Amino acid sequence: MRLTGAAFLAAITGVLVCGPARADWVPPFKGNDTGGIISYSLVGQSDIRALAIDHCARYGKVVKFLGAQPHPGGYISFACRWVPYGANERPLRTRY
Repeated sequence: MRLTGAAFLAAITGVLVCGPARADWVPPFKGNDTGGIISYSLVGQSDIRALAIDHCARYGKVVKFLGAQPHPGGYISFACRWVPYGANERPLRTRY
């Protein structure tokens, strides 16, 4: 009985050690109501500013770009804000 349990444990350990290690896949454009990220590989293919503006407009907000990693595999991050910084207007009111 102990030999079978030890063999089973060794087989499971071997599968876990020798199996491929993979990271989770992230889509080229991902976001929610607070902001999101855009893959840097989309810079030459599409208008990233329009993508971010359309995304934030769905929530009734404006876009503020936060940072960029200008290398392959990098991302451009943005935030969706209620009112742009420095605006003299009152914040938007939403009714739920």
